[in-house]
Amino acid sequence: MTRSSLSSRDGIVAARRVVVKVGSSSISGENAGQIGPLVAALAAAHGRGTEVILVSSGAIATGMPYLQLDARPTDLATQQAAAAVGQNVLIYRYQDSLDRFGIVAGQVLLTAGDLENPSHRSNAQRAMERLLGLRILPIVNENDTVATHEIRFGDNDRLAALVSILVRAELLVLLSDVDALYTRPPHEPGAVKIVDVPVGDLLSDVTFGDIGAAGVGTGGAATKVSAARLAADAGTAVLVTSASLVNEALAGHPVGTFFVPARA
Repeated sequence: MTRSSLSSRDGIVAARRVVVKVGSSSISGENAGQIGPLVAALAAAHGRGTEVILVSSGAIATGMPYLQLDARPTDLATQQAAAAVGQNVLIYRYQDSLDRFGIVAGQVLLTAGDLENPSHRSNAQRAMERLLGLRILPIVNENDTVATHEIRFGDNDRLAALVSILVRAELLVLLSDVDALYTRPPHEPGAVKIVDVPVGDLLSDVTFGDIGAAGVGTGGAATKVSAARLAADAGTAVLVTSASLVNEALAGHPVGTFFVPARA
């Protein structure tokens, strides 16, 4: 696939291949109902011919209630158990929502080692290309059941960036519970929304907070900026916004923070 340049939001609606990443707090617990609107936005893009890949966190958070856990487990074995249960439920919820649009999902579970090993990386790339060619919507997550602390991606923002590079996506959309990046945590006085990030902008005057208020994810603004830079430097445009604005984001509306990509 030859990737065309996407230098502003104006080109988003015509993008041929898009990776969308959603965090745990946006689609689990009290926000599990947001899966429906998210799927509707993905289906709208899919319906106009865009090839869509969803990178979804949430396996551990989704599995927690079934293990009668009130907080994210800290030991690896319980995380793996929660992920094994939660991934099953999560994919069911996505497919249940996709059914009304006649779209079939394909589950792709990866570890960091898969994208570092040339053979595994090639296999993952080939599988996703074939899924997209068949008009299947790949849903990617870290394989939490077998991943160890030493080989984890650390957060799915980085995974999404690596996937966008792997499939040469024109756009990566990083979704969270905040509508955009700000110069400091948005609840603090003086926080200013960042609209566009030019190539090479180090955002040196930005102060980042920690993970989201829900406490079930592993990423925050800093991880999103790191992932956005990784993808943008490789030629993929990046938009950072909230899960509630995904429909507007994929339609090219003036929402979120847009990272201008380097020439691939």
